Amino acid sequence: MSIKIERTTAPKLKPDENELSFGKYFTDHMFIMDYTAQNGWHNARIVPYGPLLMEPSAMVLHYGQAVFEGLKAYKADDGRILLFRARKNFERLNISDERVCIPHIDVDFALGALNELIKTDADWVPSAPGTTLYIRPYVFADEAALGVHPSDSYKFIIILSPVGAYYPEGLNPVKIFVEDEYVRAVKGGLGFTKATANYAASMRGQEKAKGLGYTQALWLDGLERKYIEEVGTMNIFFKIGGEFVTPSLEGSILPGVTRDSVITLLTDWGFAVNERKISIAEVCEADECGALEEVFGTGTAAVISPVGSLNWAGRTIAVKDGGIGEYSKRLYDELTGIQYGRLADKFGWDTEVL
Repeated sequence: MSIKIERTTAPKLKPDENELSFGKYFTDHMFIMDYTAQNGWHNARIVPYGPLLMEPSAMVLHYGQAVFEGLKAYKADDGRILLFRARKNFERLNISDERVCIPHIDVDFALGALNELIKTDADWVPSAPGTTLYIRPYVFADEAALGVHPSDSYKFIIILSPVGAYYPEGLNPVKIFVEDEYVRAVKGGLGFTKATANYAASMRGQEKAKGLGYTQALWLDGLERKYIEEVGTMNIFFKIGGEFVTPSLEGSILPGVTRDSVITLLTDWGFAVNERKISIAEVCEADECGALEEVFGTGTAAVISPVGSLNWAGRTIAVKDGGIGEYSKRLYDELTGIQYGRLADKFGWDTEVL
């Protein structure tokens, strides 16, 4: 399938790279492809970024049949534009598609479309320290119909956004509130996907945490509200008594690409990473006996986010006296070094936009 390209006749004024926030600015173009039951995926095109025309009865607005992904492009010091593990993101998009009955996307075609879109807007990839081009692929149901059933038509869209740090703290440690009132996901549900409904379910707990002065909420399991799952926008790791522990993938948390990259790096450095159930009570006990050494989150948006404190049931756990842990910093430096092309990529994670 060929990709038609319609270039904008009214380029936008680009924002100051040194004042970028997250997700507030969008590039000149976007990629769109349509699906119908009769024709499959078709009409692939790159067009000027702009509003979408939708029917009031579009099924996504009523039944929430939509999924998305998040990845980044990086400007290397030598001017190359690098994508980090993009194939894994599109493969995960199809896992989300499968769960909510959306037709699969051809991964190779999606990678080629993304390459063309970034080339079209290459001058939007920022080069200021700590900045990247955030990439948001998403799919939603647009059939004009009411009645709960999978849609007969969809749109697959990719938009681009030059961004700075996700959290205002940057690499400085964040404060996390342990949410034990609301539930984000349960096994058998949508927790392992990037379905939009997953994130709608997390907003109340996130707003509660922010209202109490915390950066994010840490979710516990939906059945016993005992075992740690993930932060609203990150997977989470604990270093306890010299061992790295992260919640196991059992169907209710997202299999993060950065999570997988961190496990690969730690294993390559000679550490065993224990993927298992870990309760919030166990973390408190580790803190009491001095065994809790580091806590950090992992995700595409923040990369590595050191956790300086956890609050659970009125108790505050201070981690590393609120400072940045040794391995939080080392992992951040290693990952960003690979992503920006400054360090050797022995794992083959980077691909160049050509």
